[in-house]
Amino acid sequence: MNALGKISSFNENQIMANTSIDHAFTATSLTSAASDPTYAGALSFMRRRYTKSLEGADAVVWGIPFDAAVSNRPGARFGPQAIRRASAILDNDPQYPFNRDLFEGMAVIDYGDCLLDYGNHQETPATIEREATKILSSGAFLMSMGGDHFVTWPLLKAHAAKHGPLALVQFDAHQDTWFDDGKRIDHGSFVGRAVRDGVIDPTRSIQVGIRTHAPRDCGIRIVYGHEVEDMSATQIAKTILEHVGDAACYITFDIDCLDPAFAPGTGTPVAGGPSSAKMLSVLQKLGGLDIKGADIVEVAPAYDHADITAIAGAAVAMHYLGLLAERRSRR
Repeated sequence: MNALGKISSFNENQIMANTSIDHAFTATSLTSAASDPTYAGALSFMRRRYTKSLEGADAVVWGIPFDAAVSNRPGARFGPQAIRRASAILDNDPQYPFNRDLFEGMAVIDYGDCLLDYGNHQETPATIEREATKILSSGAFLMSMGGDHFVTWPLLKAHAAKHGPLALVQFDAHQDTWFDDGKRIDHGSFVGRAVRDGVIDPTRSIQVGIRTHAPRDCGIRIVYGHEVEDMSATQIAKTILEHVGDAACYITFDIDCLDPAFAPGTGTPVAGGPSSAKMLSVLQKLGGLDIKGADIVEVAPAYDHADITAIAGAAVAMHYLGLLAERRSRR
């Protein structure tokens, strides 16, 4: 059956009418289809079941509502809520551009959020790392939603403890390699710390969309914003694939990689960035990577009246799951 026929059949069987509500709580299976109205129902990520049980989960969606490490505008602590809300638009259709029901053969849960003490930020890194380690020990793929970009530091540590030093694929307007004394809680220095501590392999790591200068590059390959502007999505993806090769990698997507026209709701917006269409196309072409974990960070919805940024963030997160579903189908 051709792709059009497949989609038509799916719609006839699944989309005729809304037959249930609050699938996040009423789902009877981790792979069951949701039929909540787009405008109603409990807002888990893509209507996946809310649960703290990791049993049977192939992938876990997890929120980290932390933004105390920002150097400019706060508000990314509301990112997980906003991304979940925006993901409701990703109804139970075959997801574009993957042309498949992502959850038909892949059990995905929404694990809720990481509990953090807002009055004791010094405890935050260890708490995130400990909780991430618990999730990873189940064997599930972890897709995290920030939060500011500092949350990637403990996430990297947890993933590297399991897989060894990782290639970092970073979509960002900033290098995040500023001075770090090893104790800072700072969204602009964690990459330098990760290189210094051997958590990532700089020779296989790459940063895409950079539109600022830091004092050092730590040996990481940089694709600057003006280069992204001149390259096609296929060329960008090829550059990433060739540089990372077969190394185990972690993808982090700071939403400020996008131009503020496509992501106004973020803490440190930088003009001159790519469109959401271009970067989503790049992500879709990264199926050849050995992705061990991923995150979407720095969505701060208060600066965005129309959920533009959250919609882009939800699409990035969906693309991570789409890549994972494609990889599982090839086994």
